[in-house]
Amino acid sequence: MTLADILAVLSGGAVGLILALIGGGGSILATPALLYVVGVANPHVAIGTSALAVSVNAAANLINHARRGNVKWKCAAVFAASGVAGAAIGAEIGKRTDAQILLPLFAVLMIVVGAAMLRPRTSEGDGNVVLTAKNAPKLIALGLGAGGLSGFFGIGGGFLIVPGLIAATGMTMLQAIGSSLLSVASFGATTAGSYAIGGLIDWRIALLFIGGGLIGGVIGASFAQRLSRQRGALQRVFAGVVFVVAAYMLYRSWPFG
Repeated sequence: MTLADILAVLSGGAVGLILALIGGGGSILATPALLYVVGVANPHVAIGTSALAVSVNAAANLINHARRGNVKWKCAAVFAASGVAGAAIGAEIGKRTDAQILLPLFAVLMIVVGAAMLRPRTSEGDGNVVLTAKNAPKLIALGLGAGGLSGFFGIGGGFLIVPGLIAATGMTMLQAIGSSLLSVASFGATTAGSYAIGGLIDWRIALLFIGGGLIGGVIGASFAQRLSRQRGALQRVFAGVVFVVAAYMLYRSWPFG
């Protein structure tokens, strides 16, 4: 294996761990990792490759969370289905947008969402949430929005999906993390399909990235279960990862980055 291959596996492991741990941050970490660590030269190829890798890793991590009972399937399915259409449209727009503009815009969006996640909640959420006529419209609307942004920025969108699921249903943070992975996998697959048609995926790097991510995902799911027992711990970890990555992206986008 070359150095780039080894770095792809290690980067995939880190992304898989974070994806399973907080349900988001994986894809937005994947693109910078492919660009700045693995050495993929074309930003759009990095976006397409990361979308594929994160989609597969999210599907694997979804199984890990489902085994632990952390997935609200009906709510997750409505959110994911409505977001796929948005992801397809967003991906077409994103491919036609200068990649150097996408990253700083997304970093600003990450900061806004991270700050929102730090707002104290009156409770840890309702662990008995079910799909109802009241929350279904919210799931559809927020799913469309998250899917559109996911496709536009070429990301799984977990950091948008987690708060979206909580806002629509009031489910617990751990349930939102587990349930979000169905949307992350669906949105990522939609975006990756669009980029693959344009020849914008490095399949070798994607496979190595996925392999590392599968290992990291098993570790991350276990950590998430433990952190869920501490009030507000997952929210703080989630926001912390978002802020760190956003700051790094802004730094790289600056003239001296």
